[in-house]
Amino acid sequence: MKRVSWFIALIVMVTFVLAACGEKTQDDILEDLESKMSDISGYKAAATMTLQTGNEPQTYEVEVWYQEKDYYRVALKNAAKDQSQIILRNDEGVFVLTPALNKSFRFQSDWPINSSQVYLYGSLIQDVLMDPERTFTATEDAYVFQTNTNYQNKNLSTQEITFNKKDLAPLQVKVMNPDLEVLVQLDFTSFEENASFNEGDFDMERNMTGAQMNEQPTMAEPEAEMAVHYPMYTPDGTSLDSSQTVETDRGESVVLQYTGEAPFTLIQEKSKVVPATTPMNVSDGEPVDLGFTIGVMTEESLMWSYNGVDFYLASSTLGTEEMVSIARSVYGTQEK
Repeated sequence: MKRVSWFIALIVMVTFVLAACGEKTQDDILEDLESKMSDISGYKAAATMTLQTGNEPQTYEVEVWYQEKDYYRVALKNAAKDQSQIILRNDEGVFVLTPALNKSFRFQSDWPINSSQVYLYGSLIQDVLMDPERTFTATEDAYVFQTNTNYQNKNLSTQEITFNKKDLAPLQVKVMNPDLEVLVQLDFTSFEENASFNEGDFDMERNMTGAQMNEQPTMAEPEAEMAVHYPMYTPDGTSLDSSQTVETDRGESVVLQYTGEAPFTLIQEKSKVVPATTPMNVSDGEPVDLGFTIGVMTEESLMWSYNGVDFYLASSTLGTEEMVSIARSVYGTQEK
């Protein structure tokens, strides 16, 4: 009987050890993520991104291509407004394309390594690996990490990243404010690892031409009255001082002047299609993700186009974070 009891106990112990070995620890998963990031030769991903940062939710279709040697292509399309933008990185630099307006900007930039990027697999893994305060949970089918972020908008302070347990493919990202309210949610619908690419897939001109074939210009009608857009957020001690309409060689512009402790100027005018496809070089600038569009940030200005309107925000006193916060809040309107 003692031998039988000893044998049963041994079986139970071995079974327990084998079961324990089958469940990976957090350190095991971190090692796997680090290996995945260094070994992957490229990928193609598709996702749906939902923003909760304005009056109502906005949904975007996101397509991401990555090829080793730091080639990137991120295409974002607003499904409701049928307008798109493309961010490219190749040997010539970083580009922001707005096909409907035939506009392109070129940067000599470190993008995307200078901040968190919600739609880039490598950036998500990096955020997990670099945060000593991360938390970890495992579900039946997934691994979930909660980490701090490095977004230009400090209100986007925390993120929850979910990886597929089987192959560590990204499943979902939720970016939250300090109150843990979800402001950005990205749901991946496909992820093809070690994808193949064709020559020219990351070429600026080919991407511009290809996108224009599938997209129509989305400027406001010429006869329509222009709506003046006001920021819903302004820094403390700053308020609207004046609003005036100015005639320029590009047409009518509305100039909003804010004064106080953090003065700034917001200029807006109807978007127009640019005749040439030559990229505008921005030597001291960076592409900046405003959520609803990609802007062009320089030391003292921020430019973006959205829904048929070009915006130019200028200030010699505001920092990047404040300028991004103002730009993200420009959704209030008043018919002129």
